[in-house]
Amino acid sequence: MKLLVALLGKMDYKEALSIQEHLLKLRQQDLIEDTLLLLEHPPVLTMGVRGSRSNIIIPEEVLKAQGVNIYQVNRGGDVTYHGPGQIVGYPILDLNKHGRDIPDFFRKIEETFIQLLKEEYGITAGRNSKYPGVWVGEEKITAIGCAVKRWVTMHGFAFNVNTQLEHFRWINPCGITDRGVTSLQKILGYPEELQKVNEQVVRYFCKIFNVQPEIIDKQKLYQITGRE
Repeated sequence: MKLLVALLGKMDYKEALSIQEHLLKLRQQDLIEDTLLLLEHPPVLTMGVRGSRSNIIIPEEVLKAQGVNIYQVNRGGDVTYHGPGQIVGYPILDLNKHGRDIPDFFRKIEETFIQLLKEEYGITAGRNSKYPGVWVGEEKITAIGCAVKRWVTMHGFAFNVNTQLEHFRWINPCGITDRGVTSLQKILGYPEELQKVNEQVVRYFCKIFNVQPEIIDKQKLYQITGRE
């Protein structure tokens, strides 16, 4: 089974959301293949359907003065931060082709990063029975929040590579107050090259989901989808 992997570089959250919504409709109609978007966002906060504004710690006007927007979106989970140095992935997958099993879909995303961290960096990561995502000890390194519409997924994961962890002080990440966040850079003691880690994410994602990647850029993505 083929997976289109679109490497989009740095992109505003609103534009990426619009692309996701367009791809979702096309995938629901079986007009495109399964697709994975990989990109970075400028600093932004997103609120899931069960999100509470009380988990945004600093005043919203202060955030907006710094150019940090807040978006209410239709994924699960609470408030999440995205920003530079973080690899964000949006899988647009038809779960009819992947066992029609939503919990298994989440487990496979988690397993992607558990295996990547172990095999590429010797880092032991795992799951937490109370909270979704991938954890190194008591600190989250990959956040997961998805939506499933007519068995097609959108939204996805955020993998902290060289992420500015001080920005997480703006929020209670995912509404969690008793655990922290970490990044690959924090654990290794040096920044990692994002292109290299993107390639690792693609490799392990495709291994776990048993798909073959076809790498495309933004222009090719727009040609395939008929988007202007």
